[in-house]
Amino acid sequence: MTVNLKGKSFLTLMDFTSQEIRYILDLAHDLKAKKAAGITGNLLKGKNIVLMFEKTSTRTRCSFEVACYDEGGHVTYLESSGSQVSKKESIEDSAKVLGRFFDGIEYRGYDQKVVEALAEYSGVPVWNGLTDIDHPTQILADMLTMEEHMTKPLNKAKVIFCGDIRNNMSYAWMYGCAKMGIHFVAYGPDELEVNKDIIVKARKVAEETGSVIEVTNNPNCLKGADVIYTDIWASMGEEEQIPAKVKLLTPFKVTMEMLKATENPEVLFLHCLPAFHDFETKMAREWKEKGYDIREVTDEVFRSKHSVVFDEAENRMHTIKAIMAATL
Repeated sequence: MTVNLKGKSFLTLMDFTSQEIRYILDLAHDLKAKKAAGITGNLLKGKNIVLMFEKTSTRTRCSFEVACYDEGGHVTYLESSGSQVSKKESIEDSAKVLGRFFDGIEYRGYDQKVVEALAEYSGVPVWNGLTDIDHPTQILADMLTMEEHMTKPLNKAKVIFCGDIRNNMSYAWMYGCAKMGIHFVAYGPDELEVNKDIIVKARKVAEETGSVIEVTNNPNCLKGADVIYTDIWASMGEEEQIPAKVKLLTPFKVTMEMLKATENPEVLFLHCLPAFHDFETKMAREWKEKGYDIREVTDEVFRSKHSVVFDEAENRMHTIKAIMAATL
């Protein structure tokens, strides 16, 4: 089957078929191998992209910039304080302007409706670098990492997301697993109710791909897991929720005991980063002084043989490069 994604925006994995996602992953494997071999690319030669950031980032910004430069493209970085977007100019008007200047637009922020509006009005491909309910570029990097470290295919794997099961990474994993036939378990407290519409959409797709989408607080779900995944307990702007989140989510902290409960000696630990795994950050130290341990994963797990988080971080660049190359 021929796959042609030219001109298509990358807003959520739900917009793509399993075959199209497979195509992007294969392209990412190829582009990563070429970079390792020192082969210079030109897939984005003459292309100009703009990065729109309402939320700051290390990996997303660096991934887009390096990926674009690697393939001969040019990058402009716009943060909210450096443009008139949403202040003196509507999203629609900004999209129409930026679409005249640039060949592609990346957006990282809050509302999914913003990235959708950019795609609707700009006339060029738009890529979702993160919103409150999705993080599709991260999921591709995670899948690439799984394929590098597992002997089984994706559709035979079991992924468990631990902790705040109603955050954007949990939802993004539901979408990705549903599309690729992966068994997904959202493992967290009953008090955190997962968005019902998202569950319904994911399970409808899962019926076609053989995926299983589960939500549970039962630790028995850990048995047979190939990937244990977690994320920080409070995102940007949610710091006031930390005391309650620590109390609620500490039972779901990723520990070596949790990894042993999988009964899989080859189980992988993945994390989108940044991670609170020790007290070497200002935020972790300050909350510790207040009596709260905000670490969602122990340092023992983070530094163990099971952890492939830095391969995963690098793979953001390779999969983002594949997305841009496929759609421009």
